[in-house]
Parts: sequence; C-alpha cells; structure tokens
Amino acid sequence: MGRDYETGWRTTRTNLRKTMVVYSGPEPWALKPILLRAKLRKMPAAETLPTTERLLDLVDAMAGQPILMLVDLVADRFISGSPKRISREAPVLILSYESETFSPGGGANAVANVAALGGVPLPLGVVGRDTNGEQLLSTLQGSGVTTDGILVRDGYSTVTKTRILGGARHSIKQQIVRFDIEEESELSEVEQRAFEKQLDSWQGKARVAVLSDYGYGAVQPGLMRQIRNALAPDGSVLCDSRHRLPDFVGLDGATPNEEEALALLPASDAESAESALARGSILLEKLGARYLLITRGSYGMTLFEGQESCHIPVHGTDQVADVTGAGDTVIGTFSLALAAGASALEAALLANYAGGVVVLKLGTATLTPDELRGAVASDSRLLRDLEWAKS
Repeated sequence: MGRDYETGWRTTRTNLRKTMVVYSGPEPWALKPILLRAKLRKMPAAETLPTTERLLDLVDAMAGQPILMLVDLVADRFISGSPKRISREAPVLILSYESETFSPGGGANAVANVAALGGVPLPLGVVGRDTNGEQLLSTLQGSGVTTDGILVRDGYSTVTKTRILGGARHSIKQQIVRFDIEEESELSEVEQRAFEKQLDSWQGKARVAVLSDYGYGAVQPGLMRQIRNALAPDGSVLCDSRHRLPDFVGLDGATPNEEEALALLPASDAESAESALARGSILLEKLGARYLLITRGSYGMTLFEGQESCHIPVHGTDQVADVTGAGDTVIGTFSLALAAGASALEAALLANYAGGVVVLKLGTATLTPDELRGAVASDSRLLRDLEWAKS
C-alpha cells in the first residue's frame, strides 16, 4: 500500500491489474478548487475511483460484447474543394472539386463506433431502396455489422446529410454549407412486427441496448417493452434522443447534451446550463433513470447517479477539429463499457476519452481500441483532476 501525503490519497493493490484508489485525507476543497460551474451534491468522503489499469482492462473486455441498437440511420457525405474564384452568376464561392467521402451518420454512426471498438452491434433501422441506402448498408457490412435487422423501404429516401467543405489544398477544410435529404416516417405495422420478430431472434444475446433517436421515425417509444424483454436478465437500456427523451419511459440511462438537458426542465428553471447541472437529481426522477451523463463540450461531462454527481474534465484539448457525430461515439463507448462490466463512472470516463479522440478527426469519425487505450494511458491527469472535481 502506498500513500501520497500531499493529497491524502492512498492506493491498495488488490490484484495484478486492478488498483483501488481511496480518499482518506483532508476534505478536497481544502486543497484545490472544485472544477465545476455549478454547486452539486457532494459524493461520499471516502469513494473508490477507477484507475488507469482498470480502464485498460475494460477496453480489452469490450471485444465481442453484443449491443442491441434501435437507431435512426443516416448517410453522411462530405464533398471537399479548394477556392477558385467568386462566381459571375451570383456572389458565391466557386470550389474546385477535390474529393468526396461517405460515412455512416446519426444512429448508424453509433453502430459504426460500437463495431470499431470491437463490439458486436445488433442494429434495427430503416433505409430507402436508393443509392445512399445501398451504400450505407454496404459500408456497415464492410465493418462486419450484421444488417439482418435493417429494413429496406420502397418509396422512401434514405436520410442523407451532405456537407460542402472548402479550404486551401493543404489546409484543414471548413464546412461552408450543408443540405439534407430528410423524410420523417413512422414505422408501419408490418415494419414494427418485423422488428419484434428480429428482437425475438436476438433474445438474451445482449446485456445493453441503445436507442439513438434523431426524430426520423424508426425509434419508437412503443418498442421499449420489446427491447427490454429482448435483453439478458438485468440488462440496461440507454437513450440518446434529440427531442423527446421523456417519452422513453423505463430507461436506465441517457446521454443528453446541455441543451437537451435544459429542455427537460420547466421553462422557469431552464435559464442556463447551471440549472440543468444543479437539478440533475430532478432530471433523473423525471426520466425514471438510474444515471444521466450530460455532455458539455469543452467543459467535459457530468454524471448523475442516484443522489450523487461527478464532473469529468475534458480529455485532450478544447481546440477541436470537428464535433460531427461525437455524441454517437459517446453513447457507443458508454454502452460497450457497461456491457463489459463497467460502473457508470467507469463507462463515462471511457466515453469521455473516446469523445476527446474523435473530435480531433475530420468528419463523422470512429476510433479503434488501440486509440482508446492510448488516450487512457497517456492522460492520467484526467483521473487526478476527477478526484477534485467530484461533486
């Protein structure tokens, strides 16, 4: 057993790869200021915290974990060019075409992130019988994702977001404009029965389910009971919903951003992000959830669990390259970590590391287990700051 007398923290070796860190010194606020913008309920004075070794073990344990995923599937296109001149036809910039890339977006990006981290996504969703739908299915299949639960709908245009990027040939491109092909359509009775049949075939395979609701119609609150029943005993259901999180009654956890969390509060309370943070327990009660992970951009994340809360500082730099799809990475990593046996705090830490990696990449991005391991191993500062940021 060792002890850091400056901070009052001691470590106890319990086995070859797992170290428990327990606080036994002075109150934290007597040593360093708490890294929070809002006053939150304090965690117990003696609290077990994750270690780097424990988090690395969990990354290894993610491999092969099945995740049941009900998602709104989106195709992301990125068209890049370099400035040529101002058009004579209109006051607009003309770009010389350089390249075009295609990526799974929306809920499909959450699926792609689970697969990239070594998990086994089991997705349910809908695409159109069109070029974008075909390419999305092909891309997912190329990543080893089963598409048995993805329905191809006639007369429907696959939701597609096309971003036009411009910049000098050897510089980082900036997004100039985006145009969307969007078609909201509720599941038909036939499609809902097809989902239920697929869920029956996956009965008991997964311990964790993810609902990624972008408002395009595939993710229906009415399927919550079937989702829950398809999970192994004591399974967990997580949700990332842009507009109707309270409709998904019976969730175990959710990953809203600050804006989405504020929308859950009464109008009189929803004045600032501090309101959402200070009322985390109210949000949990409203959702009936066990934990709530609020993503806060350059301020990191705040986890609420029961009557306790913990702030997690941002990993890496706050100078990001592209935040497109970072929330999908967060819920994908969070779900995989829980499936691997992580606590909510451990899963949130890994999701925070993962989010810090993908925002340094351009476009809708994923990360590999090696990249996640590298982030965890290289930034023990985050765990040290977490000790003082405990709320």
